[in-house]
Amino acid sequence: MTRTVLITGATGTVSTALIEALRGADVKLRALVRDASTADGPREKGAEVVVGDLDDARTLPPVFQDVQDVWLLTPNGPRAPENNMNALWAARQAGAERVVRLSVVGAAHDAPNRSGRLHALSDQETERSGLRWTILRPHWFMHNLLNDADDIAATGTFSLNMAAARIGAIDARDIAACAARVLLDDPDRHHGRTYTLTGPRSLTFDEIADRMSRALGRPVTYLPVGDDARRKTLLGHGIPPWIVDMLQEYAHAYASGWGDFTTGTVARLLGRPPRDVTDFIHDHATAFTPRNGS
Repeated sequence: MTRTVLITGATGTVSTALIEALRGADVKLRALVRDASTADGPREKGAEVVVGDLDDARTLPPVFQDVQDVWLLTPNGPRAPENNMNALWAARQAGAERVVRLSVVGAAHDAPNRSGRLHALSDQETERSGLRWTILRPHWFMHNLLNDADDIAATGTFSLNMAAARIGAIDARDIAACAARVLLDDPDRHHGRTYTLTGPRSLTFDEIADRMSRALGRPVTYLPVGDDARRKTLLGHGIPPWIVDMLQEYAHAYASGWGDFTTGTVARLLGRPPRDVTDFIHDHATAFTPRNGS
């Protein structure tokens, strides 16, 4: 029987890559969106699109009907455990069999950031849900570099408040590939597993800038800044204050050495090494390149 996989967070970076990774597989894809106006992307990739909101449990029963597998990605924010609970409740009521949940690196009740502690609550609930479960905890996304692509293109610099942090960053496409591997395997194979996913090596942002310089053929420089400067920049881009606070907590943790590690989990799951940051830069070179000859 062809299994139906529900993709939550369907328009986000990882879920979009997951839908792509599952295209052509013997599964029926169902994509959850909050707003029907965002349905075109998932639909063009062959997914059935359903409208619902993890904030509102009343919208979820038809979303989960006839679903066997759930890819569970909750929005970042203080309501994340509630969103996770609503999804698990609907999954159980609908008779779903398995949930594969996207958590965060270092999720724990004593994590040095509130996001990690909130995710720990949801991880624990998932483990006790009665469903088959697998939890993915990815490291810092290489795709975060795209947030500073305009500055890199215009000035050849990017600024973060992470000092000399060393981080085992991972390409979001590798996270999606690992999720696809788990979802396509027998439901029992990865049951009860928590996988921490990283890139192939731990690098400083100076080292990332050096690799970017070589890949793009022009100088790129990392400029460490203080918390106040970074906060002003993020708020100026319309980032909600709670998210800005969360990012600052992560920055402090990374600057203390908290993110200086890698695992071999991606290679074990996929049978190939994870993408290097140089691969990521090459694949997204257009985003980092000056426009209109500037």
